[in-house]
Amino acid sequence: MSSKKIYFLLPNRIYASDGIRSSLGQAVENHYANSVIMNGEFPRFSEYVKENISWVRDMEGDVLTCGAPSPEGLEDALTEITIEELGERLREADIIIPYGLPKQTKTPPPACAE
Repeated sequence: MSSKKIYFLLPNRIYASDGIRSSLGQAVENHYANSVIMNGEFPRFSEYVKENISWVRDMEGDVLTCGAPSPEGLEDALTEITIEELGERLREADIIIPYGLPKQTKTPPPACAE
């Protein structure tokens, strides 16, 4: 089986950590897996998420941010790209996965708002 270029598009921060972990799973399966955090919807970057990002990069994948600069302290972990650069990369992709559900239109309860 040949390696494929896979892109996980993560428009909702609630699913970003799982999307990064899924990207890591595909990288372990010998694919070139990339996660794209869209619109500045950054998850909480716990040590677990930072380790997953590091592992994805070690396996020749990448975690990209499109639409907003990287948060403070993570400039080296995330690669900033423009929407035009993302479009060029997606043209070369074998598989594109829009990951997670779209943002809700209603305000979540306070306990779920983070």
